[in-house]
Amino acid sequence: MTQMNRLVFATNNAHKLDEVRAMLPQFDLVSLADIGCHDDIPETADTFQGNAALKSDFITQKYGLDCFADDSGLEVEALNGAPGIYSARYAGEPVNHSRNIEKILRELEGNPNRNARFITVIALNYKGTQYFFEGTVEGTLTQTIQGNGGFGYDPIFKPNGYDITFAEMSQEQKSKMSHRGHAVQKLLNFLNNTALD
Repeated sequence: MTQMNRLVFATNNAHKLDEVRAMLPQFDLVSLADIGCHDDIPETADTFQGNAALKSDFITQKYGLDCFADDSGLEVEALNGAPGIYSARYAGEPVNHSRNIEKILRELEGNPNRNARFITVIALNYKGTQYFFEGTVEGTLTQTIQGNGGFGYDPIFKPNGYDITFAEMSQEQKSKMSHRGHAVQKLLNFLNNTALD
């Protein structure tokens, strides 16, 4: 598996990098900063899959490296799927998680429908071929912030079957059942199988 030990994860999000790195301990996972990439990679597609592919393709084409990228977001039923692909910048630029949460809670005030889901799509460029892996988790949004772990919308997202939010879970607990956890597990299964050929 030596040729698979080093993989570029096209992200500058330290929280996301730590989360995925913990799930792929057998790989030397490097970030954009680690390979000296400081470009502002465009995310101009209108789907999670499209944005993940744009990021992964950018790195592969510019650096010639096997790479994977993800695009994730929160889809709120009562908001017709918003914020969706605009999750990170829902409250505008620059990215501010607290303001994003405030905006969601404000828009849902008094609405009994709190159903939501997180989705992650990973695009992997490996040996000249692109592969996609998707993970989702259904849940509900709380009325107030609960917990101080995680990042993004974690303090207001309570996955179905749990009475705590992602922000109240340990990293290990969250990784086992989160949207990103499901997608990364599919990626890991693929890498393990492919590395053996």
